[in-house]
Amino acid sequence: MTALAVTGRVAASTQNQAKSALLFLYREVLGAELPWLDGIQKAKASVRLPVVLTRDEVARLLARLDGVHRLIGALLYGTGLRIMEAMRLRVKDVEFSRREIVVRDGKGNKDRVTMLPLRVVSPLSEQIEHARELHRVDLADGFGAVWLPFALDRKFPGAARMAICLSGGLALD
Repeated sequence: MTALAVTGRVAASTQNQAKSALLFLYREVLGAELPWLDGIQKAKASVRLPVVLTRDEVARLLARLDGVHRLIGALLYGTGLRIMEAMRLRVKDVEFSRREIVVRDGKGNKDRVTMLPLRVVSPLSEQIEHARELHRVDLADGFGAVWLPFALDRKFPGAARMAICLSGGLALD
């Protein structure tokens, strides 16, 4: 155990997994008790503070982006969306009147609600209108399907083609 920590320099979770494996081997497989192993404390993960950009740094970063990339960056910063959540954002999940976004199938397959910043309302509305026009053209050309959440494509077989997709991959319907 000490060699793992000192020589191997492994993470705390690896040390704890090794301890649990030894306890399981001796208790469950060999039927022996190791009272001295119970006295070994669990390794604690080091606490690190997250690196956060200042408002000025965020403003300079967003200023270097254009179009849909700027909109995505603003959504990520202003709403707390993860990248894939922003890429899968659908029109029906944006509530302009309440300035809310419903995040579906987020981390851990959970849904949640987050705020829609006032600064993003106008560019997002414009992007939705642009996406509607692109969608009409795509459908006329035989394309226009978007990603749908888990099993929704089986429940509603034609739904992926009825949805609107923002250019850049933001799936909206």
